[in-house]
Amino acid sequence: MEMKPPPFTLGYHMPAEWEPHLQCWMGWPERPDNWRDNAKHAQRVFARVATTISKFEPVTVCASAAQWENARTLLPPNVRVLEMSMNDAWFRDTGPTFVVRKGAVISDNHKHRVAGIDWNFNSWGGIDDGCYEDWSLDLLVARKILGNERLPRIPHTMILEGGSIHVDGEGTCLTTEECLLNKNRNPNMTKEEIENELKAYLGVEKVIWLPRGLYGDDDTNGHIDNMCCFAKPGVVVLSWIDDEKDPQYERSMEAFTVLSNEKDARGRKLEIVKLHVPGPLYMTDEEADGVVQ
Repeated sequence: MEMKPPPFTLGYHMPAEWEPHLQCWMGWPERPDNWRDNAKHAQRVFARVATTISKFEPVTVCASAAQWENARTLLPPNVRVLEMSMNDAWFRDTGPTFVVRKGAVISDNHKHRVAGIDWNFNSWGGIDDGCYEDWSLDLLVARKILGNERLPRIPHTMILEGGSIHVDGEGTCLTTEECLLNKNRNPNMTKEEIENELKAYLGVEKVIWLPRGLYGDDDTNGHIDNMCCFAKPGVVVLSWIDDEKDPQYERSMEAFTVLSNEKDARGRKLEIVKLHVPGPLYMTDEEADGVVQ
């Protein structure tokens, strides 16, 4: 089932991440050019994460036909494993953005409390700048998840990954200019046009734009989700470093300046919690040898 009107006009909004979940959806890694040693180390970690989450809410893990049996073996019985093809496992970016609404039934077609936005996706940058050349399977992930759950699908042609937005559930969205205004995403849209789409589809009233994301986040072009996130309404956690010689310092300082001069959609000054980030992490020779180039 597809919905055509923007979600906000139907009473939907994107909830904050700390609000109650019905379940968690995860992908299963296997790309040998992204996960070393055929992803066996990553798979063990994904399995531990899924197992831990499953103690608090239902979890569904999606794995390719070639990996379904392996995933089923590594995961506990209470974690559902579905066969689903994908180009990589980053469901935060390729899966649907779930939106919710509290009440009034507008029509029989719009009575669902939960729906999902199916954004466009181009592998974080397209043919020239993206992470891989074929993302055709990733384009279907959101539609498949929503179909499996029998939830309304709200398609959108704008390229956007889930990691590039963060909301407080009370009308405010965080994002970065480095990502959403990058010419490899939506080159024919202005900042104002993109902001209007975020408001209409996420149900937010205010968008706070930070200039850049985390230093070295070249794959995603500066996603917000590892730079600055809401901890609760009115409180943000900002990646921070004290060393003025570190290339991250300038990025954190400029973000701090923006946030210090902003208010959220409810008119609150933001409390900024500085979270110190670790220094650079380097591959060992053994780790590098495990990646197929």
